[in-house]
Parts: sequence; C-alpha cells; structure tokens
Amino acid sequence: MSPAFVGLGSNIEDRARHLVAALEALGEIPDSKRVRVSSLYETDPVGDPRQPRFVNAVLHLDTSLEPDRLHDALHRIEAEAGRGAKDRSGARTIDRDLLYHGARVLRSRGLTVPHPWAPDRLFVLIPMLEIAPEWIDPALGVRLSDLLRRRRNLTAVRWFAPPPKW
Repeated sequence: MSPAFVGLGSNIEDRARHLVAALEALGEIPDSKRVRVSSLYETDPVGDPRQPRFVNAVLHLDTSLEPDRLHDALHRIEAEAGRGAKDRSGARTIDRDLLYHGARVLRSRGLTVPHPWAPDRLFVLIPMLEIAPEWIDPALGVRLSDLLRRRRNLTAVRWFAPPPKW
C-alpha cells in the first residue's frame, strides 16, 4: 500500500455536502482505504475571481492501485458528481486532484504526479500539513512545511469546519 493524497474542492451550492459525498465515494475505490481527512478550508477561486469561494480539503488514502488507475477512479467520481465546470478553472460541484502517490514522480500525457500546482497552492499546502506534517514533495525534495514558510497571504485560506466524519 502507498500513501496517496487527494485534493477536493467545491464551490457550488452546499459545498461541504459535496465534499462529504465525494469522501464517501472515495471510500468505495477498490484496493484503497481512507486514512485521514483534513479540516475544511474556505478559499478564493483561482482563475476567475467572480465565481463563488471554494471549500477545500485533502484526503489521505492508502492504496495498492497504480497512479493511473487511481486517477481514473477519481475522474469517475467527479463525473458522477456532475462536476459542472466546462473549463478547468470554472465553478464546480466537485473537483478532485491526485496530489501525491507515495514517493512517485510520474509525468505522462494524462497524469503528472506530484500534481504540478500542489507546492504553489495554499489550499493544498495548509490541509496537507494538517494531516501529513512531515510530508516531503518527492519531485522537489522539499518538506511542505518549508514551502509554506516561504508563502505570503496565508489569510487567503480560512478554516471553515472540522474534518467531516464518514
């Protein structure tokens, strides 16, 4: 089993309810076990600032699935939830990203692990540090806590709710 981290976000309707539904669906992924989920955090949208604010979280899974199979399962969950965004940065019912898959560094046509934006996004770093405070980005060889210390405007991410129960 390898640790995998999945970023979740929603900015349409009952955002927290959409995240809980996604967490329940993630619990059904074969050969995978939910380990821990972060608190929920409210964040400004990236891209179009006119869209609603997001609620984000990060889930730690232990999985024996290869990254491409886990990524496919995440896409199915997103599609079944009626993602809602026609463009990559638009409003959506649920967004999910495979952030990390163990110490793997993978760059293929359809998948990059670690997620290329993970070290730059506070809505990833802050929840990740809550559930995996010693995590090292395998592509950069840098502890996430060190990346966070270099960041400004930490108020762009605000605590929203405790970790959801599943």
